Amino acid sequence: MISDDKITTIYFIVDEFFKEFNQVLKDYALQDQKNKKRNRKSALSESEVMTIMILFHYGAFKNLKHFYQGYVQRHMKDKFPFTVSYNRFVELQKKVNVPMAVFLKMMCLGKCTGISFIDSTPIRACHIKREKQHKTFKNIAQKGQCSLGWFYGFKLHLIINDKGEILDFILTTGNVDDREPLKSMDLHKWIFGKLFGDKGYIGKDLFEQLFIDGVHLITKIKKNMKNSLMLLQDKIMLRKRALIESVNDELKNICQIEHTRHRSFDNFVLNILSALVAYSFFDKKPSINTWSDIIDQDRLIAA
Repeated sequence: MISDDKITTIYFIVDEFFKEFNQVLKDYALQDQKNKKRNRKSALSESEVMTIMILFHYGAFKNLKHFYQGYVQRHMKDKFPFTVSYNRFVELQKKVNVPMAVFLKMMCLGKCTGISFIDSTPIRACHIKREKQHKTFKNIAQKGQCSLGWFYGFKLHLIINDKGEILDFILTTGNVDDREPLKSMDLHKWIFGKLFGDKGYIGKDLFEQLFIDGVHLITKIKKNMKNSLMLLQDKIMLRKRALIESVNDELKNICQIEHTRHRSFDNFVLNILSALVAYSFFDKKPSINTWSDIIDQDRLIAA
């Protein structure tokens, strides 16, 4: 279960963010004098709704309804004394979609260390055999292929550093090539140094474009390609590319970033954002030793 200190920490950070976010929104938002909307406060504040969503993805819960009704309303009354019905809570989720995205971009992303890893993972909307019967993401989700076969849904493209921290992400449809997000500066805008990826990122034009932008793309080669010289530390770090696979595994099996129970696109996006935010609060993330640490260990062993 989630410790009380962790719950308090998450709520404090989220609440402080909302104070600043609402103030900026109040100062710069355009007001319509003709069509004034009621600003009635809900029993659950926006910071409480966002905190509950983060806590759901932080723990090992599989179902949001069971988590809210069976855990929050029963065992967390001291922290959330004024809860609403589950149907009302689902409606309130839509109000924190934009704040959650801003919070993720501003507060939860890590810093580039010069060593980064990139990969994409499928986010299935439904089983591939039911793609023509699926209605929630009709005309939005697309059929794609990954190493595990065909799927129907989306792709989550991630870039992480050697500490396991997420540097940037982008969500695309399932039929988008893995190299497409890198061709624009949107995904690697804050990335520098060496970027390690799998064979799906091989491309001469992409390599040259990234090299001009200050990013050295390093991948394994295919059987029909000519071998090229590579530094020893690059070969070692390329073998450590499984680090991002571990991050994807935690996002899917712990943070529940993928499930087929979505009933609206807005809540689907919020599910993705909440899972990424929850992952950033993990005390222990998958990480590796950098090349300098490996050299230091070898020197200690030799001494």
